[in-house]
Amino acid sequence: MKPHPDTRDACAAPDDETLDALLRRTDIWRGRTPLSGDDDLATGHPALDTCLGGGWPRGALVELLTDQEGIGEVSLLLPLLAAQTAAGRHVALVAPPHIPYAPALAGAGIALDRVLVIGAQNDPEILWSLEQALGSGACGAALAWPGRADTRALRRLQLAAERGHATGFLYRATREAGQASPAAVRLHLSPTEAGLTVQVLKRRRGWGGSVVVVPHHEQNPRRLG
Repeated sequence: MKPHPDTRDACAAPDDETLDALLRRTDIWRGRTPLSGDDDLATGHPALDTCLGGGWPRGALVELLTDQEGIGEVSLLLPLLAAQTAAGRHVALVAPPHIPYAPALAGAGIALDRVLVIGAQNDPEILWSLEQALGSGACGAALAWPGRADTRALRRLQLAAERGHATGFLYRATREAGQASPAAVRLHLSPTEAGLTVQVLKRRRGWGGSVVVVPHHEQNPRRLG
């Protein structure tokens, strides 16, 4: 049986001219070429923006994995928090391990009247509060420090972030790296003499594996953590 002419034409290999035209299209992703997003938020650290393909994703969950405190893990986010409050949106800190130092926040350009510090006694309260903040539409970013969060809870947080067009940041222990997660971005944080080492374990529109050091001079000198 002979193939139908239309089927034969569709299966034929494209000529060089057709292939070249396809490769010039902006809506086709070539596996080794990172894509940048039009809706990404600048991190305030140019090298990190490059590693993430544009910056922090809006309407998504970001996991920051570390077993240490006071290494610059919160200072990493200060430029974003300042930009969000300048744009008229609130930022929420849910169950932070230490009371935020207001002068450091103000010194980083963050409008203190738009900072919400939410106390929570246990993981269910932390996750519920974060979900409400992300889905409210009032917060541009929300940070939380839960002990544990299962996959179902993470999915709820991701959906809330999408609904509220907010970026959620979860500080989690490195042991959680093996857990499947709907988070758009997953980073591992560790200190070095030069600054904060950020390893990209997962990112949108590209491959993980990149490593960047955010120098101390790019962080607030009186950093919160």
